[in-house]
Amino acid sequence: MSGGPEFPGIWRPNANSGVALFEQLRLRIIELADSGDLAVGAKLPPVRNLAGVLDVAPHTVARAYKELEAAGVVATRGRNGTVVCARDDRWGALAAVAAQYSAAAKAQGASFAEAVQLLAAAYDAD
Repeated sequence: MSGGPEFPGIWRPNANSGVALFEQLRLRIIELADSGDLAVGAKLPPVRNLAGVLDVAPHTVARAYKELEAAGVVATRGRNGTVVCARDDRWGALAAVAAQYSAAAKAQGASFAEAVQLLAAAYDAD
């Protein structure tokens, strides 16, 4: 991290929020990675450790990490832990998935507008 306290610092998820705890954590990590406060290569705490610090179930942290990995924000490297990926790597992973979606939509005969409408609905879904 660049000069600040170790992740997660004083941040804690809001149990009273309508946003799921894993989603709050996922968004917080993205925010910190995008701002550079979590530098490329920064190692995130192990699932159980972070769950204890945040007072959430380990599954909550594991789900956030899994979704971040699927989005290319972090990479899990076995015993070496979970680390923040470079934004270029994340965009590359997202671009690859977008290309797959585009090809599938075209193969199904969807128009661009229909494909975007489906994507928007999926993006807004919980």
